[in-house]
Amino acid sequence: DSFRKFPSTRVIIDATEFKIQTPFSLLRQSQVFSQYKSITTAKALLGIAPSGSVTLVSQLYTGGISDKEITKQAGILTLLERGDNVMADRGFVMNDLLKPLECTLNIPPFLNNQRQFSEDQVKEIQEIANLRIHVERAISRIKTFKILQNVFPINQAGLLNQIWTVCALLVNFQSPIIAQ
Repeated sequence: DSFRKFPSTRVIIDATEFKIQTPFSLLRQSQVFSQYKSITTAKALLGIAPSGSVTLVSQLYTGGISDKEITKQAGILTLLERGDNVMADRGFVMNDLLKPLECTLNIPPFLNNQRQFSEDQVKEIQEIANLRIHVERAISRIKTFKILQNVFPINQAGLLNQIWTVCALLVNFQSPIIAQ
């Protein structure tokens, strides 16, 4: 019911990051350093269906990757069909990736050159935020697994990829994220 205003929403996406050990190599440090978190991280993309089920679990990438680039590399674009809508936060400015697929992006509006948002824009921001919160809830549930809460050793990065995937998929076996 909550998606009536956005009936063509196929997936709600968001990125998340996990702390990893700082590598010795300066080049590797610069690749895994997250400007957003100000630490070294591995970053992943998660997608949920409007029902709340986890439907997309990307592999892990270096913490310095942009939201747009991780979306490109994660393979989600090949899964979309004409007319689909992707809901995301402001960091996912990727209309140029979706337009050739005849898909749309639903993100909160930007202020641009305005001093403040209009009443309609504020309403739109609230409506999108109320739906996007579900992907954030899914990420929060994944991060409750104790194995993901520590700084992960850099030499076990491949293992972290597998652990992240299993934990993300286990969320589908928990109580529903969206109340029926």
